[in-house]
This record gives sequence, structure tokens and C-alpha cells, in this order.
Amino acid sequence: MGNAALTVSLIGAPTDIGAGARGASMGPEALRVAGLQAALESRGLAVTDCGNLAGPHNPWLPPVDGYRHLPEVVAWNRTVHDAVHAELGRGRLPILLGGDHCLAIGSVSAVARHCRETGRKLRVLWLDAHADFNTHVLTPSGNMHGMPVACLCGTGPRELLEIGGTVPAINPKWVRQIGIRSVDEGEKRLVHKADLEVFDMRYIDEMGMRHAMELALATIDTNTHLHVSLDVDFLDPDIAPGVGTTVRGGPTYREAQLCMEMIADTGLLASLDVIELNPAFDLRNRTAELAVDLIESLFGKSTLMRK
Repeated sequence: MGNAALTVSLIGAPTDIGAGARGASMGPEALRVAGLQAALESRGLAVTDCGNLAGPHNPWLPPVDGYRHLPEVVAWNRTVHDAVHAELGRGRLPILLGGDHCLAIGSVSAVARHCRETGRKLRVLWLDAHADFNTHVLTPSGNMHGMPVACLCGTGPRELLEIGGTVPAINPKWVRQIGIRSVDEGEKRLVHKADLEVFDMRYIDEMGMRHAMELALATIDTNTHLHVSLDVDFLDPDIAPGVGTTVRGGPTYREAQLCMEMIADTGLLASLDVIELNPAFDLRNRTAELAVDLIESLFGKSTLMRK
């Protein structure tokens, strides 16, 4: 599918309901200020900005039974699910502008539902410093942005598990995690049990980003819907300080560019989350500008001097 035929839909979800720090609610506006729409249009894409979704405010309360803000998280994710599913149904490529990573429950379950309805295979690339496979029993904080992959794979509160219509929303075998470098002890056991394929930073250090991405993209074909869930904390905080949960030792600018360009080369990117951008921790919107730069590469802006 050439870019010319493609309409991209920007969907803002301005909430930090699942996070441990306030400020990810400002992420969508920061990405707009950094020129996301113009950058995508310069790649020959038609862009519709659907504006921001509305949902409950963040009451900033302690966890209840191991979950912080569960009713609000459910409300936001239902809204995200419906918006993403609607854009996919219109034949558009939705870009969810977060917001914190709990929103991927709604986004990915909508994509999985769309794939079931259209008979397509799904591959989810989860670019993140964290495995996001916590449960209410394991988590010290109760922050739900640490739980989306577990919820999508069938471990979590029923209200979240059922959002996309089937439980579990996805099979863990469809997921490839890239850039992971911070996982809680109990979470590690669950990740192994679920048999998630994880290319952590040690793997990337030893084998290189190219090899990791070749494996993460292996066995996909033209009937595969490729969904990328980009948590901005995937990037090394030296280049991307504007996140609430920095973990040192992430991919460099060049490694991140290679990752994006290899995804673009497949021609199969069909939906995207850009998540956890927190302008409150940023310097002059630098992280949002970097995110826009990387998103351009995802849509085929090559830095290469090749024929």
C-alpha cells in the first residue's frame, strides 16, 4: 500500500490515569506542537486530526485491591478502543497520541478485533524500557501503565480483559518486545511463563538492533497487520528526557532510527501508539520533536543515501 492511498488519523488521549507521575496527559498537545501533522503530510500522507478523546479526570488516589484508578482506566480504554476500531473500519491508519501506556489495552484490543473481522494476522511490536507485564498482586505501585501487556494476554481485571470482545485479546506469540531493561522479579516469571519473545537491551548490545529487528519482523507477510506501540521511554533518556519513568541504557538515536526504518521497509505498519511522552519532564519539547522525527522514519523518511 503506497502512502498516497493512506489516510492517517491522529487520536489524542490526554490522560495520565495509569501513570505514577502526572504530565503524560499533555503528550498529545506536545506532539502536535512538535509538528506531527506537517511531518506526516511531508511524507505524502493525508492526515486527519480527530482531536482529543474525553474521559474522567485523574483523581490521584491510592490503589484499591492492587489497582490505581481502575474505573477511570476502564472508561478511558473503552473510549480509546471505540475510536481506534472506528478509524480502522474506515480504512485509516490510527495513531494514538498518549497519554500513558495503560491506553494500549484499548488500542491493541481494537486492532486485534479488527484483525479478527478482516481475517488478518497480527504482529505487535512493543518498544519499551519495561515489559508492562505486571499484575495487581505483583505491582508495588498499582499503576496500571505497568500492566497492559498482561491484560491484553488475559491476566488482569475482567472489565479490561473484555474490552475487545474476546478474552484474551491477543496471543502472547503475536508480541515482540524490544528495548526492555527494567522488569520486576515476579514479572520476569510471568513473561517467561507466557513465552513472550523479548529482545532486551542485553540482546541488542550483543547481537545488534538489526538482528533483533530481523527476528522481531520474521514470518510476517502481506496479510499481517503490524501494530507498533512506542513507549517514548524505549529511548535512552539522554536523548529523550521527557518521560516519567526513565531507565538508563536505552537505544541510541541511530539504533532507534534503524528500528523505525526496518519497520517502514516492511510496508505493513497499520496502526501506532505513541505513548508516555511527558512534557513536564522535557526540555523545550525536545523529546516530542525526536518522537516526530522517529515517526517520520516509520513512514518512510530514510536517512540513507541509497538508490
